[in-house]
Amino acid sequence: VELRDEGVVRAISVGLGRLDPLERYVAEAPLDVVMEAGRLTLLDRTALDRLLPTAAARGIGVLAAAVFNSGILVDPVGSPFFEYKPAPPELRERAQRLQAVCASYGVRLADAAVQFPLRHGADAVVVGARTPAEVDAFVDGLDAELPAALWDALDAEAA
Repeated sequence: VELRDEGVVRAISVGLGRLDPLERYVAEAPLDVVMEAGRLTLLDRTALDRLLPTAAARGIGVLAAAVFNSGILVDPVGSPFFEYKPAPPELRERAQRLQAVCASYGVRLADAAVQFPLRHGADAVVVGARTPAEVDAFVDGLDAELPAALWDALDAEAA
């Protein structure tokens, strides 16, 4: 805090893929921003109710990382990885259903995956791409035009 107050550093931050310790940091530490990894995605929405409200109340920015959940939200059939390992069948099926919802609106799953955290209060999105195709999907997804009705359909599928 002294370094921030002196202008030596601009911000104090922490980043984790596990919500329990990250929630404690957000609730108790004098942070400016946090980076959550993989918990504010179309497949894992746990940060929505657990992290974002406290961060917003305390004025702490949130960076959403790993929005593709290791690749499954770019290509659930060709790259069915979640948390850096092969996704279990139920996650593959859920990702494929989300992909079908997106396709019914003429949208790529990756585009919705990139924009999802931003719609829910994340200040920025950080992609951890495994392939050049995932980098392209991220760049394209930021500017993709997505119909408003798509979000309701994706929420209904996630429920």
